[in-house]
Parts: sequence; C-alpha cells; structure tokens
Amino acid sequence: MSMLKIREIQQQDNQQVKKVIQDVLVEMGVPKVGTAYEDKALDDMTAEYMAERKAYFVIEKNNQIIGCCGIGPLPGFEEKICELQKMYFLPEARGRGLGAQMMDTCLKYAKSQGYKKCYIETLPYMKDACKLYKKTGFEELEKPLGNTGHYNCTVWLIKDL
Repeated sequence: MSMLKIREIQQQDNQQVKKVIQDVLVEMGVPKVGTAYEDKALDDMTAEYMAERKAYFVIEKNNQIIGCCGIGPLPGFEEKICELQKMYFLPEARGRGLGAQMMDTCLKYAKSQGYKKCYIETLPYMKDACKLYKKTGFEELEKPLGNTGHYNCTVWLIKDL
C-alpha cells in the first residue's frame, strides 16, 4: 500500500519540487517567461519559504513528491493578503481529492498566520485548478493584485479566510 503524506518542504525535496513544477508547466504548455517556470526561488524552495508567514507543503508518496503548494505574503499587501503559490500536481496525483486536501492545509496555515484573504493567479486553460479554486470559494477579480511578476497569468481570484 502506498503512503500519502502532506508535510512541509525539506532541503532534500528541492530538486524534486522544481522538477514537479517545471514538468507540469511544460505539460500544460505554459510560457516559460512571465510564469513560475523561471522563478529563481525554484532553485531552493526550502530557503525561499523559511521566512516569516510563509510555508511550502509537499505531497509525498513512497518518498516521491507528487504535488506541492505554498502560502506567502502577496507583494504589496503583505499584512492582510496572502498568495496561494506554486500549486502543482503530477498526473498521478490528480482527480483523487489531493488538491482539496492541500488547499485545506494551506488555507488553515494562512489563517493561523493572521491573513484575512487569499489571492491566486493562474491561467485560463488550467481548468481543473480553476474548478478547484471556485469550489473552495475563490471569486474572480477583474485585475491582478500585488506584484508577483507573473504577467502571463490572466486569471485572478480571491477568497476571504
């Protein structure tokens, strides 16, 4: 039987997490510029999420990372609004309710850190992700918030925590 576990990222996960994120982006046909693909943070996600009010979680199955997602302050709105960041799942992790579990883990963490709202940027053709966000209570915005640098992401959503 395979063991699934959601836990915080550890140093030894860095390369696997980078590969999961970049593999999913390539699979989805996402541009490599203006998206998470080119983020410098991918080289050391553990260090990136060591900061206050930030956390990055992974889903581990038999010592392999099959999904990941983080919470961090939204640049420009640090005090009150967090951003759901870099949520990616390999094909084997999809359609099993893991996205909802990961979302629950991240949003509980965000609330525990005193954030009042959670913001997400995504792409219109990431349909399963958009469906999950809306099912979780996120609502669409007309324009982006903050300064994430992901100018190719054209769907912006927010949710009260």
